[in-house]
Amino acid sequence: MIKLCVHSIGNIAIVMVLFTAVCSLLSLVCVTTPELPVGETIGQWIWFGKVTLFSAGCVIVVFLLQLLRRDSWKEILFFPNIPVYVSWSLMIMGGIEAIWGLRQLFGFSASGHLQYVLTGSFFNPGPYAGYLAMVLPICLHQYISIVGWKQVNFSRKMGKLAAVVIGFLILCVLPATMSRSAWGAAMIGCVWVTYMHRDNRKWNILWCRYKKFYILSGVGVFFIFVLGGVGIFFLKPDSALGRLFMWKITCQAIAEYPQGCDKGFAFAYGEAQENYFARGHYAEWEERVAGSPEYAFNEYLELALTKGIAVCAMMMIITLGCLRIGIQSGRYGICGAMIVLLIFSFSSYPMHLPAFIVAYVCLLLACGIGGVIGKPLILCVCFVVWVGGYNEKWRQEKNAYGKWENAKMLYRSGAYMSANEAYREIYPHLKEKRRYLFEYAHSLHKAGLYNESNEYLDEACKYSTDPMILNIMGKNYQGMHCYKRAELCLLSSVHRLPSRIYPYYLLGKLYAEPDFRNEEKFEEMKRIVLTKEPKVYSVAIEEMRKEVEEISKVLESFEK
Repeated sequence: MIKLCVHSIGNIAIVMVLFTAVCSLLSLVCVTTPELPVGETIGQWIWFGKVTLFSAGCVIVVFLLQLLRRDSWKEILFFPNIPVYVSWSLMIMGGIEAIWGLRQLFGFSASGHLQYVLTGSFFNPGPYAGYLAMVLPICLHQYISIVGWKQVNFSRKMGKLAAVVIGFLILCVLPATMSRSAWGAAMIGCVWVTYMHRDNRKWNILWCRYKKFYILSGVGVFFIFVLGGVGIFFLKPDSALGRLFMWKITCQAIAEYPQGCDKGFAFAYGEAQENYFARGHYAEWEERVAGSPEYAFNEYLELALTKGIAVCAMMMIITLGCLRIGIQSGRYGICGAMIVLLIFSFSSYPMHLPAFIVAYVCLLLACGIGGVIGKPLILCVCFVVWVGGYNEKWRQEKNAYGKWENAKMLYRSGAYMSANEAYREIYPHLKEKRRYLFEYAHSLHKAGLYNESNEYLDEACKYSTDPMILNIMGKNYQGMHCYKRAELCLLSSVHRLPSRIYPYYLLGKLYAEPDFRNEEKFEEMKRIVLTKEPKVYSVAIEEMRKEVEEISKVLESFEK
């Protein structure tokens, strides 16, 4: 009896320790770093470095406990209950996020972004909605799989009740996010989970009796979905058209780099959009919705562009293979969450955020062979993170952000030489950050160090599609009297985003230069600056128009 009791306590201890290990890995979704710039996730990576060490410690503790109990090597090495641990961990995180969102809606908690009321622990409502949508099928599966109420034990009753509460909280928040991608993904995932839980015997009987009714109902539901999709499209038409245009340009970039572009998404996308508009065969709405995106808003296309079509295909095969294993094993909640994530990835950027990356890996393990490689994988990740020095690298990057703020103060006060020294100091840690590179290069431009400024602007082109980079490069070349190069840079900026007036204004000033004067081209630029309708009107546009008119008067006086 005593032996049995000790054995039971040991089992409970092992379960709790392993659950804590998994839950701690997924807890980085709740980590916020308000001291860092909006959208920066380095704080979550630092937390990930800490929890990997903690999780590895948990695995080692379990290993020792099982050795003391003289369990089999299969029990010691394998991770058989990982789907349960992942499911409940995600449900807990989803519940926390839902409560977080409700507090923001009612004004009890601050949002992660100044422009949005509802963001949860994220910086944007889109990823926040995607995370909630991913958890919803797990709650539904947990609710459906526990049949009855009186017949089940207390723990299963509490599990069903928890699923209901968390699902209800998510449904209270999800509509307020206004994320169409998350709505659609959540609906499909929940419908799939419900379908997989059907009773085939009852289903066949009902189908034979009411076949016509079901067919007509199916057609009706289909048309409702179509009308709903049209309604969702017209809810934000320019946003939807913008996504379609981004995918079109990304596909053209993939055609140019089928093996993947080693310079990154921004470089390849910016080049492709520039070439597209330079050809001149485009619709008016394409110019209106075109922008300078950081992501493709389609993880599959972006992966194909940056890593190559073959790598994208291989990742899809691995994902679908694990999904198939999960379905065959009856892990419908986990598989539903994976389906939601895959659908959401079609029109968003979840794989750029640490919370989704870790969740994706955990879902893969829970669907597929996590029971076999779960424990060894946690130990390997911990080994790579700490022995490879990634945690220290992340800490140095976070510290560099603090020094960046000091550099910004000098930059904004006009002390450009001092700012340049401050920017130079943190360059090794932030050399892949587009905003930092642009600021540093612009500070060098303001200090008159044009050639050095262009070196950093060339690097910034790898991480940003913003045509302002090309504008500053053009001004640098103009300052060095390299007028032909300046013209090429400014024309590239025009073709990258034809809706912007600023590059036309800079070209007008360039063509007014005494050593590069071209009256015909100046008049054309003047006409565009004065007549082109901006996307957003501002005082700066009015100032540019006045300056162009003044330059025109000066040129006319010279002619006379």
